[in-house]
Amino acid sequence: MARSTRVSSARASVHAKKPKNIFGTDRRIKLGIWGLGRGMSFYKACESLNIDVVAGCDFNPVLRDNFVRANPGAFVTADADEFLRHEFDAVLLATFCPGHAPDALRCIKAGKHVLSEVTAFFNIAQGVELVEAVEKSGLVYNLAENYPFTAANSWLTRKWSEGLFGELLYAEFEYVHECRSLAYTYGDGNPVQPGHTIHSWRSWLNFHYYCTHSLGPMMVITGLRPERVVSLPSKPGIAGMPSGDGIGGAAPSLIKMSNGAVVRNLMAGSPNDTHVQRIWGTRGAAQINVGSPLSVRLGGTGHSPMIDVTPKWDDLGEYAATMGHGGGDFWVLYYFARQILTGKPGPFDVYGAADVTLPGILALRSCLRDGEPQAVPDFRDPKQRAAYRNDTWEQDRLDPKTWAFPAKADPAITGNFTTMMKDLISVAPVYRAYADWTKIQDDVQDSSKVARVVEKYIQAYPQIVKVYQQAHDILSAYPKSNAARPIKELLELGGDEVASSKATLAQAKKILIKLNKGGASAQIVSDFACSALQPLTGSVEHAKLPPASLRFSSADYRGDAGYCDIRGFHNRKAGLLYVRGRLHVPAAGKGTIFYCADGPFRAWLNGKPLSTDLKAHGPVVPARYKAAVQWKKGINDIIFALDTTNLPWGVMASAIIGGK
Repeated sequence: MARSTRVSSARASVHAKKPKNIFGTDRRIKLGIWGLGRGMSFYKACESLNIDVVAGCDFNPVLRDNFVRANPGAFVTADADEFLRHEFDAVLLATFCPGHAPDALRCIKAGKHVLSEVTAFFNIAQGVELVEAVEKSGLVYNLAENYPFTAANSWLTRKWSEGLFGELLYAEFEYVHECRSLAYTYGDGNPVQPGHTIHSWRSWLNFHYYCTHSLGPMMVITGLRPERVVSLPSKPGIAGMPSGDGIGGAAPSLIKMSNGAVVRNLMAGSPNDTHVQRIWGTRGAAQINVGSPLSVRLGGTGHSPMIDVTPKWDDLGEYAATMGHGGGDFWVLYYFARQILTGKPGPFDVYGAADVTLPGILALRSCLRDGEPQAVPDFRDPKQRAAYRNDTWEQDRLDPKTWAFPAKADPAITGNFTTMMKDLISVAPVYRAYADWTKIQDDVQDSSKVARVVEKYIQAYPQIVKVYQQAHDILSAYPKSNAARPIKELLELGGDEVASSKATLAQAKKILIKLNKGGASAQIVSDFACSALQPLTGSVEHAKLPPASLRFSSADYRGDAGYCDIRGFHNRKAGLLYVRGRLHVPAAGKGTIFYCADGPFRAWLNGKPLSTDLKAHGPVVPARYKAAVQWKKGINDIIFALDTTNLPWGVMASAIIGGK
């Protein structure tokens, strides 16, 4: 779904070579991609897996144009029926989530194998129909659940099968991702259009539905399937979500697995993104989180040491890790192609897809029935399927086209709604962080981190004033609209009139001087900006500093390390993008800069070259590269030249002033 969902894994070797004839056959699979946004993310791995991309389908003309540039001579259309009549063997299905099952059934009816993005179906009756259609057709169906195939999870899978950890005792897996901006933007970060509407499904889909990124790894590691699920309702939610409590609060499901063990599975949006995996066996345990190493405790006792390990790839792993999502995108294509070419199923054939999708639907049902336990049927058994053949219950949907404003609302006012909401979601937490951290600044061990928060508010102040005024303009015109509630929630979170007051800004500047007094170290990165997309001629290694005349536009940035989201600037097009971050340094002196990007890049600080990485592919981790520098007083510029061919999400940088 969004950027921070990536699970930490070992870096791929820069020397990973393209493998030859992985499946021992010259037979090729002709693939059509339906949904050219997320669908094109898999493109890089196709050639080495006996797959030729020959057709594409999407209603978005920009995505169709990008597809044609990447696949000269391929067929492309906006018409799904025309697409499915075209001659190819298989479909990579990346349409809207609630429509996956009906779309997969259309593909199967047209005689195509299907690799579907998550989840597999939206109600249980669809799941029955899908399984039986696959059985009847003899075609291959796989689910593109990619989180089990990072270096850490692949290592755990191998060691679990070897008996290192014993039998599953208990596990906690999480996919907690604050992605409210996706309710108002497309996956590339651009605001939904028309601007008075909201996202077609991310604006209302309950968190329980999206259970596969947390449950999937646990199932693959242990080889177990879910048998029973229960969840309690949780009403409180974060500010700014369109559907309020309909999307769900932070409530885990408890799942009984086929060996009798219990798993806590948590999906949520909260002010604390976590992707924690903790798994206990009868002989050992392991845990991991984004940005943290894989830690293992062995010896069959809680008193054994917890030791970090480096998960090593096996076989194709190093090459796979260069393909996106820590290797996961490669492996889901691998298992799909392998089943078509050899008949050997992978972890998420149609039955595994049902196993990992059903607990989300049933957890929501349990929640709405105040914690009533729900059995998870095994769709390998025709008798169990029969009991659910007519179970069409599903979450109520809202209409994204009509939800926000009255039918006759003035588009001159409402047409800016999604753009304003994207910006409001970005800046309101900046003030909230400033207001709350400064309340406890005397209790914080490292005052430089609070200084970073204060600096970020100061730099965001002009944008706060602008965006808050836009929000009030819409509220004044339509105070009783559905859109008014999330706007008010975010303004309250963001301090509203206090945040945009000149007195507050003046006070913040005084606080920053106090925090930086005496040459204290400070982490400061702000004023990220992007150029227009430039033609990429040759390797980014040979890119030059942008000319002084090159125009930069303000970019979205967030996070303690200064993460800059550049997707809206390359708009899924290949080329060269310059990204500038400005560091405001109170006094000249020595320091350190940390930086990285999730695409091939070259970097400079104040015109002097830093590292170049032609193999960068993400996830961005600010400590990946560091350099000792001599700061000048005032503004210091870090500039990235970034190759956008493989659609990177962003760059990240942080700095230490007067420290190491």
